[in-house]
Amino acid sequence: MAKRIDVNNLNVYYGNFLAVEDVSLAIEPKSVTAFIGPSGCGKSTFLRTLNRMHEVIPGARVEGEVLMDGVNLYDSNVDPVSVRRHIGMVFQRPNPFPTMSIAENVLAGMKLNNKRISRSDQDDLVESSLRGANLWEEVKDRLDKPGSSLSGGQQQRLCIARAIAIKPDVLLMDEPCSALDPISTLAIEDLIQELKSNYTIVIVTHNMQQAARVSDRTAFFNIAGTGKPGKLIEMNETTTMFSSPSEKATEDYISGRFG
Repeated sequence: MAKRIDVNNLNVYYGNFLAVEDVSLAIEPKSVTAFIGPSGCGKSTFLRTLNRMHEVIPGARVEGEVLMDGVNLYDSNVDPVSVRRHIGMVFQRPNPFPTMSIAENVLAGMKLNNKRISRSDQDDLVESSLRGANLWEEVKDRLDKPGSSLSGGQQQRLCIARAIAIKPDVLLMDEPCSALDPISTLAIEDLIQELKSNYTIVIVTHNMQQAARVSDRTAFFNIAGTGKPGKLIEMNETTTMFSSPSEKATEDYISGRFG
């Protein structure tokens, strides 16, 4: 079930360094939200706070709230592992487990979560997840081959299949197409459009056209200078952000005057 996320007054630290300052925003269910902004402005750092991946870095911490359907994911009684089960993540570079077959890659998340399922259920899950990632027809005859034998675009879709196999509510994507060619990028963008009918999707992208094509809402992050924290400048419907942003910095960035 796709979930809504509300972020309130979030500050993100690496040790004593404030990386992202005072972000408050809402991420709607069954929609695609894009984070854009220049390099180093905290987009990916902020994305990782949404499923508590940020805190796996030593000394990293957050202040503030991330609510998923009203439950604060940072409450002391919330298990970070369970958060990551509900909020999946797809990274910039495809990272299938190289020693595992295509099928084993899809099931890896289930195994990590110690979910025991029968052989026939495993086969069904592999097929449904690969179908969900628009990859089944391409790989159904070689499920026992290594995941690393696939092309880059196929590997990224395999990683998406692995992420959706554990049936998350939210999918986070950190520049999922930056290592891919234009054809594979288009395949992933089409897939994102299909997946949003079942998931809440948040994507970090450096590609303005991609943000305009795939997202329903866009958030623009910026940074005042090196060593300063990243901040959310504005957020709105994507069509509004790209046609009439309310901040000059947003307009400058979108029109390519900097960044």
